[in-house]
Amino acid sequence: MEWSCLGKAIQEGRERISVIGLGYVGLPAALAFAQKGQVIGFDVDPERIRLCGLGIDTTGEAKPEDFRGADIRFTCREEELREARFHIVAVPTPVHPDRTPDLSLVENASRLLGRNLSRGSVVVYESTVCPGVTEELCGPILEKTSGLRLGEDFKLGYSPERINPGDHQHRLGTVRKIVSGQDEDALELIAQVYGMVSEVYRAPSIRVAEAAKLAENTQRDVNIAFMNELAQILHRLGLDTRQVAEAMDTKWNALGFRPGLVGGHCIGVDPYYLLYQAEGLGLSPGLIAAGREINEGMADYVAEAARRLMEQAGLAPNQARIAVLGFTFKENCPDIRNTRVYDLINALREYGAEPIVSDPLADPELVRREYGISLTPLEQVGSMDGIILAVPHRPLAALTADDLRSFLRSDTPPSCQFILDIKSALDPHDFRSYQYWRL
Repeated sequence: MEWSCLGKAIQEGRERISVIGLGYVGLPAALAFAQKGQVIGFDVDPERIRLCGLGIDTTGEAKPEDFRGADIRFTCREEELREARFHIVAVPTPVHPDRTPDLSLVENASRLLGRNLSRGSVVVYESTVCPGVTEELCGPILEKTSGLRLGEDFKLGYSPERINPGDHQHRLGTVRKIVSGQDEDALELIAQVYGMVSEVYRAPSIRVAEAAKLAENTQRDVNIAFMNELAQILHRLGLDTRQVAEAMDTKWNALGFRPGLVGGHCIGVDPYYLLYQAEGLGLSPGLIAAGREINEGMADYVAEAARRLMEQAGLAPNQARIAVLGFTFKENCPDIRNTRVYDLINALREYGAEPIVSDPLADPELVRREYGISLTPLEQVGSMDGIILAVPHRPLAALTADDLRSFLRSDTPPSCQFILDIKSALDPHDFRSYQYWRL
């Protein structure tokens, strides 16, 4: 079979690309390819398909203009995948409650695709997995369900996603994309197709590409853990973490990391995949595990800081009116998956507090359904004893000091009120009369 012909046919619009899973990763990829060729965008959620058909992306990653001119057909009918011979699987790979990898979605997607796989196809996975999963788990599932022979009737590849939710600068068309294939023919074909929308880096094997994805996010997790531990030391020394970090960053090789709550679907998850595989090999990666432990404990650390502020302000936690501003896992992004603000709220509840929560970007119905929390509109926040600025989305960062002060009670002095600024987004001088703390 002449595999190189498939890439040319895709470039010329004679063969289709399918993208399976239209979430934070899949939809931007589908729309990018649809500006260059024909695409089938598949998702099992009919409502997601309906909204995409209207040019609406509830994740905020795709803008209305991204849909314009896109040669894409959105569907939840799996048999339509038979019309494509280049498939991209972009479904989530979370962890179970015990922090072990949950591969159920990628397994289900493989079975679904296998039922509709045509001879002469290439399947590229973008889902984050442990090294070996693409070839040792996904490939055999595709073989079994399709009745086709891996390496002869279809080829495998892996290209780790590099979507950074809320970041509209580093997008598929502006980042360098790692591509890999099970053999040289697959690699060159996959590089040819991805080269339509992005600069590519050819990894020498699928396992290298899988490991690179885990490594890049684990590296970030460990560095943030260092900053979180450093912040705890500096607080004991009576030093301001931001001031120390800004001084440190004047060195040419500074990395620019900052402390914070580490959630989301990448940094807060991927290290567990690496840990799981390492432990299966009889290894105990102390640094990676310690980084996870530190970052997992930061919500409790921040909650304890809030308790101390309340104590200094003469407030009883079970009577204090507290507003938590921001609920998503990071700023300028509506993604609430694995948000550590929820952990912070639960830690505050253990002290007897019951904060109200406001977030201008999060979907209130989704927050209620997933976390049992009713969001309060920002305009209804008032008469508070304290404010925790957890996620400084642009609308929240745009609030002036006077705006924030207007959320607080007018019948008690500033010294009996507190401001907790997790991401150091505020000017401490604006709140020098208040009990103020920042991470």
